[in-house]
Amino acid sequence: MKTSQLGLFETMRFYRGRTVYLAAHLQRLADSARQLKIKLPLPLAGLKKLILREIKSRGLKDAYLRLTIFRSPKKEFELLVKKYKPYPQSKYRQGFRVCLADLRQNQNSLFSRHKTTSRALYETAFEIIRQKGFDEALLLNQRGYLSEASRSNIFWIKGGELFTPGLSSGCLNGITRKAVIDLAGKFHLTVCQGKFLVSDLERSDEAFLTNSLIGIMPIAGVGKTKIGSVYFRPVTNFLREKYKSLV
Repeated sequence: MKTSQLGLFETMRFYRGRTVYLAAHLQRLADSARQLKIKLPLPLAGLKKLILREIKSRGLKDAYLRLTIFRSPKKEFELLVKKYKPYPQSKYRQGFRVCLADLRQNQNSLFSRHKTTSRALYETAFEIIRQKGFDEALLLNQRGYLSEASRSNIFWIKGGELFTPGLSSGCLNGITRKAVIDLAGKFHLTVCQGKFLVSDLERSDEAFLTNSLIGIMPIAGVGKTKIGSVYFRPVTNFLREKYKSLV
């Protein structure tokens, strides 16, 4: 992708009368724009007003939003709003089946810390595992540690403690990721952020993925390795309920 065409985007969900974590998404967009030298087309208040006006004009109760800003002078921004069809509750009970991708995340890349339109790594990894019948692709970084999934962050529970790759692993500092970490702290659940192997995830008691569209999605297994039980995910279910009450 040519540098002039580089863009940043935020994917959000409008649900029950509000755009979930809108202020946090816009602030992350502004922070990334400043670091990558991309000019915002409008002040944050103007972008917020634009999003709310577009949502109201569509009359949607549950919507997918994607706001993209570009470095190109020919196209400053794009706002996509469409009806969102969430996964059925049966999928949340069953959980996602995930698979380790062969592609590696560069933990030292500036782009790994921002949601840019340069997404060949993520889209390729996702398409490869999708064709194998899985729901999501897990990415290791170049040092062999867990980083993130192609569209989400990773969490797991072991011995009553919550684990997730640290930001130094090359994962995105997801909005829902932060919400879950904050929730865990509020309810005195120990959170360990650091360097972890895929075997740490495979040996977990429970595991889940997070992003702004799916919220908290249980992981049923990694490849052929089953994780936990569909009938017993106490920590995941607790966090899901608390997160739902927030949004």
